[in-house]
Amino acid sequence: MKNKNVIDKIKKIIGDKNVLTSEWNKLPYSKGWRYGAGNALAVLKPVKLSDIWKILQICIEEDIIVIMQAANTGLTGGSTPFGNNYDRPILILNTMRINSIHILNNGNQIVGLTGSTLYDLEKKLKPFGREPHSIIGSTSIGASIIGGICNNAGGSLVQRGPSYTEMALYARINKNGKLELVNELDINLGSNPEEILDNLQNQNYKKSDIKNTNKLGSDDKYSKIVRQINENTPARFNSDNRLLYGASGSAGKIAVFAVRLDTYLKPIKNKVFYVGSNNPDVFWKIRRDILSKFKTLPTLGDYLHRDCYDAAKKYSKDTFLVIERLGTTFLPTLFELKRKVDNIAEKLKFLPNNFSDRLMQFLSNFFPNHLPKRMEKFRDLYKHHWIIEMSDEGINEARDYFSKVFENSDGDYFECNNFESKKASLHRFVSASAIGRYHILNSKKHGEMMSLDIAFPRNEKKWFEDLPKEIDDMLEMKLYYGHLFCHVLHQNYIVKKGVDGERLKNELLKIYDKRGAEYPAEHNVGHEYKAKPSLKKFYKELDPTNGFNPGIGKTSKNKNWA
Repeated sequence: MKNKNVIDKIKKIIGDKNVLTSEWNKLPYSKGWRYGAGNALAVLKPVKLSDIWKILQICIEEDIIVIMQAANTGLTGGSTPFGNNYDRPILILNTMRINSIHILNNGNQIVGLTGSTLYDLEKKLKPFGREPHSIIGSTSIGASIIGGICNNAGGSLVQRGPSYTEMALYARINKNGKLELVNELDINLGSNPEEILDNLQNQNYKKSDIKNTNKLGSDDKYSKIVRQINENTPARFNSDNRLLYGASGSAGKIAVFAVRLDTYLKPIKNKVFYVGSNNPDVFWKIRRDILSKFKTLPTLGDYLHRDCYDAAKKYSKDTFLVIERLGTTFLPTLFELKRKVDNIAEKLKFLPNNFSDRLMQFLSNFFPNHLPKRMEKFRDLYKHHWIIEMSDEGINEARDYFSKVFENSDGDYFECNNFESKKASLHRFVSASAIGRYHILNSKKHGEMMSLDIAFPRNEKKWFEDLPKEIDDMLEMKLYYGHLFCHVLHQNYIVKKGVDGERLKNELLKIYDKRGAEYPAEHNVGHEYKAKPSLKKFYKELDPTNGFNPGIGKTSKNKNWA
């Protein structure tokens, strides 16, 4: 009865249609994109920031857990419940209908409201000749700006590093259990919470209300850090204390209404160099040379092993073709459609699980090879592939360097034309989904799937994994890709039938610990990784009563962290 009264109160604020209570309607929000699921009383979809504030007040009064959720594109289950062993009821507060972006100072900065997306930000900045603070793998499937900030998401860009800001507007629960609004945007918006939130959403503020501030709207040190190639620590990783501030790295332990971020001048020219070798040491040398000697840092540098190249060619072909033919604008719609089809299939017991994936894989077989001839030639010649994008003055630097480096080294390169550039980048992007598709189609034959996100020290020469035989023998498949300049590698495995995946994962992590690696590198800890002591301390400081997203980083799910 108590829970019903709570739901009724909330319905009066945001309307019946914006409160989802049926299991069918809740499923896309209570289940992670790839990992994690759990029960929730309801999913709430407000359209006003001030309504979120009112809902939070009710939740605190009624002792209800709040999980703030935007696009739910994360890979580690951090934006959904995880299991059903919480000590209080849960409400999921989805913010995607509050998606405004405010342009400041001719596009040099932006304010992104709680449901705004990176994709929309790219479009908004285009007329100004500017680019977003970061581009992450899930940008094209609707990832939110604030999700990136809350997770210190890294992405593929070499020059800019993890998403970070010291300017945000958020609600937190203090140690006395009271809700308080924290305005760190450095924008004068009023005095009381509802006034502040309404003024922000309605953009009811003048240019004179926007303060010139010394606060950071991006990580201004990363471009120097990544060049420090002899350091025995990683360039970036998720729980780096340097990047934990307010909303940044908060992982849902506060309710973030908005963030203020820097943007970047768009390069005049870009050129992609496609590099191949059979010797990982060659890539190690190239990485060190470029980071230490080039005046211009690469824009991106994404690695792909041949096995992953092959898997993506077969199992991510449909995603590739959808993006190529329809554009990334269609991807959020596609993934929403996929979810709906799978939900329907789940009800119709005669259809197999993951029906949409099986159907798309079947249809993809009727399309011809979609990859360029020169890429396919390099696939046959080399195990290791590296897509390096340079901009402006860096193009000639790379051209001169690559014309000489392979005179005495194993491997080769070619300069991509526009057609090949798009194909190479897209192939690397869709490779992330290949192992998931393979596992879905072959789950009866194999054991579970594991995806590890590892940041190796900057001075690590043995970046390519060489596992002990006893561990290697437990694995059915290994797929490797990543961001090689910052030494972030995504290690994806499918274990053999009967192997204890959790135990094997712990053994793998012990190996990485001995090598001075950090994990997760650019994904959030979610419910997959254990938060390290410093990160746990940050969570407790943000949320002393444990009312927001409890259990994140394998911490306590109980009130007051009991």
